[in-house]
Order: sequence, then C-alpha cells, then structure tokens
Amino acid sequence: MQHPNARLTPRGRLELVKLVVEEGRTFRAAAAARKVSVSTVWEWVSRWRQAGAAERASLACLADRRSRPHRRPRVLPPLEQARILLARRRSGWGPRLIAGETGHPHSTVWKVLRRHGASRVARPAREPACRYEWPCPGDLVHMDVARYARFTRPGHAVTGDRTKSGAEKRAGVGYEYAHAMVDDHSRLAYVELLPDERAQSVSAFTRRALAFFARHGIRVRRVMSDNAWAYTHNRSLATLLAARGIRHLRTRPYRPRTNGKAERFIQTLLRDWAYAVRYETSHHRTLALTPWLDYYNQRRPHGALGHQPPASRLPAA
Repeated sequence: MQHPNARLTPRGRLELVKLVVEEGRTFRAAAAARKVSVSTVWEWVSRWRQAGAAERASLACLADRRSRPHRRPRVLPPLEQARILLARRRSGWGPRLIAGETGHPHSTVWKVLRRHGASRVARPAREPACRYEWPCPGDLVHMDVARYARFTRPGHAVTGDRTKSGAEKRAGVGYEYAHAMVDDHSRLAYVELLPDERAQSVSAFTRRALAFFARHGIRVRRVMSDNAWAYTHNRSLATLLAARGIRHLRTRPYRPRTNGKAERFIQTLLRDWAYAVRYETSHHRTLALTPWLDYYNQRRPHGALGHQPPASRLPAA
C-alpha cells in the first residue's frame, strides 16, 4: 500500500522519469529537482526504459514490487516441507520431535511450520451462538451468584499493591455473595449482598426477588439456575417454587452459556459497580449497590434492548 505522504507516488515517479527522458536532464539534476537520491532516479528511469508500451501506459512499471527474492536456493524442497507438515498433522508434535523424525534441524522445521501457518495447533471451531429471548416478562428469570472479597482498604484490583500486613492477613475479613436474578425478556435485575450462598439464604433471596418482580408487574413462570448444590438440593427452594407454580430449569453441566444472561449481568456488575470506583472499604461498596441497580434498571442503555433501559420493557411502561 502506498504511503499517503510518500514523496514518489506512481505519478510522481512518472514526473521524475520525464525530467530525464523528455527534458534531457542528468540524473543528478533530476534528483536535485525532486529531492531524492541519484540511485532512486537511476532505478525508476531504468524500469521505464526496460518496460513495454502496455506497462508504460498503465504505469505498472512504476508500481512497487514485492520484496520477496526471486531465488531462494537454501529453501527446503516442497516434498520435504510436505513431510514436515504431514508429521505435524499426524502427531501434533512440536518442532523438536518432528526434527528428530524427519532429520532436519529444529530451526528449519519451525520455519516451515510457521510459513504454512501450522506453528500452532488449530483451535476447534466455536459453536454458533444460540441467541434467544422469551416473548414476555416473567417467562424466564435467570439466577446466579458471584463472590466478592470484603476489604478494609482499597485492594490490588484498583491500586496494584498486593502487599498485606500481618494483622490484615490474620483478620480474615472473608467474602460476601451477590445473589442476582435477571428477567430474560426485559433484563430487569434484582441483586442482594448476603454473607453466604447456603440453601436458606438462597430461598430467602428468591422469595424477596419474586416480590420485587411482582411489584413491577412481572409474574415469574420459570427460573433457571446452574447446578450448584444450593439450587438443586434445596428443599425449601423447591417448595417455594412449587407453591407458586414456578418451574425450575437447570443448565446442562459445563454449559454456562445456557444461563448466559445471568453470566453477562454478573460481568456488568463486576465492571460497572464492584471495580468502577475506588471504594475505601467493602461497606462503601455495599452502600453503592442500590443506587447503581436503580440506574441499571431505570436509565442505563442496554445494547440488546435497542439502547433502552430494562424499565422500557416492563408491563406498566
């Protein structure tokens, strides 16, 4: 690609050639007029004189050429390169093991693999994205939990300082857990910070979350969670959902994308709330959760909703 500020574009090279060919100037005089070296003038005039009429008319003779050499006498023969690539596909070995099998130096094998784009094992093809959205609010609500460390001073995530005093290590301030529910259709979210993720806490959180959605005119019909013990072996949760006619759906093992809306909301929670501000203590971070959640539900533009907030899809909106 020609540099936009290059001194000699193909048209500029043509003007340089005309100074010698048509006006009869010397190479040195033409170089001084165009402010280039004498060797540059010699190169483009020589190409012009050796070119045919068609190349001159299209200025092909004044275009940049590939920097690849015309001859490479030391390059490995194509048959030997094919042997190396075949060994790579068959065994998956690296350059050193392939060098031992083929008898070529390690550096040669590495260059062959790199030249053919086989220096790294190809990644398996990713499954196509399966995007879905239930038609009405409450048809499906995603549930998940995230763990956040408590702290008495700003941590390394915002300061970069990983040092701790002995007193801080012995204090053991522990963790707090952000339990979250997100409506599949409207993306309306409800979050609570609790001291644990045990069955009793999960059930109490679910009861309060269902009441939150009910206040916004949403009747929950299905709840999806992962296969955590507090969800799948929680009798009080099963009783609560059964009493309200709510079906409990579980994700397939090792398939977090099934619960993707909750997973994505947790990432947003982490970026926009937990790490967005340098909090002095975790207590200050907790105090900021309710205002942030109100902003998320009522005013924050959401890319999947046409850059409208979740509140725009509520039944009363």
